[in-house]
Amino acid sequence: MEIQRESIFVSVLRTFCRIFFGVCGFFLAIFIISLLYSTFSTATSAQDKTTTNYLPDHNGTRDGISLTSPVILQLNIHGVIGEPKVLDSDVVQNILVESRSGILKDRVKGVLIHIASPGGTVVDSDNIYRMVMSYKERYKVPVFAYVDGLCASGGMYIACSADQIYAGPSSIIGSVGVVIGPFFNVFETMGKIGVQARTLTQGLDKDMMNPTRAWKEGEDASLKAVTAYFYNQFVDLVVLRRPRMDKTKLIEEYGAQIYDPVLAQQYGYVDFANSSRDQALLALVQEAKVDPTKTYQVVELEPKNAWVSALLSQSPLITGKIEHTMDFGVPKIRDQIAYLYQPLE
Repeated sequence: MEIQRESIFVSVLRTFCRIFFGVCGFFLAIFIISLLYSTFSTATSAQDKTTTNYLPDHNGTRDGISLTSPVILQLNIHGVIGEPKVLDSDVVQNILVESRSGILKDRVKGVLIHIASPGGTVVDSDNIYRMVMSYKERYKVPVFAYVDGLCASGGMYIACSADQIYAGPSSIIGSVGVVIGPFFNVFETMGKIGVQARTLTQGLDKDMMNPTRAWKEGEDASLKAVTAYFYNQFVDLVVLRRPRMDKTKLIEEYGAQIYDPVLAQQYGYVDFANSSRDQALLALVQEAKVDPTKTYQVVELEPKNAWVSALLSQSPLITGKIEHTMDFGVPKIRDQIAYLYQPLE
């Protein structure tokens, strides 16, 4: 009996040691990978930050890597504009810069902006618009846009950088407007349950819209003024870049509403309704003076190793802390002034 008890003890101890050292080994491996990744990222910061994917042309064909064929760059505006490391100004800047280097140098003859976005921050929407306009002017290439689903608010803002806008049959276009908030006030509720709050500030209205006190008349004046400024900027841009758009109707009738592709074409938001990516691509190729009967390539550039960067940047071994979060489906840009369409609010 004594031998049997010793045998069980040794077995349990052995199992414990295996699990313990296995866990230690796992975290040690993560730590080493983190250090290597950090070192590698620093050493290669000046190198390419994107990877190249080859997409089908207007005939649905996709050739292999070529060093001589003309190239159409597909710039994807997918998701919330301003999402860090996914679709912000830095990401688009890297794409545009690297489309003029390496194997793509001097080969990009046109840009197709592929849009499926509810919009996003004012800053990123405007920055990306200006980047595309600068790219078009610097390299003398045509820029067309194709709406594949939603092109609202900031998506429409960026679409205005295109010479022509095509919209798919299931697309939704519009929402020319600005939003910040919503702001909530819990002052009365706090008083009912005996909770008080105090915020120390210096400067008139530094704590404007503070939810833990009664709001003062006019304290939101500066927010309204800034919102109006960005709204007027948006309206002027749409009227400038969409010649068939009537400014008075845009302000007084269309507003921040959304429209199907047929109405969007009728009102001047887009040029061609119920079209396809292939149609938009063929028109762009012809505008770029590329022979559509000969080989050309469509490429997209996407951030390199984005998932690795996100994983390691959130690792407790790197940050030194463990965070518990809950995803309520709210964009990370929520606290910023935005050209954003959010119909469920």
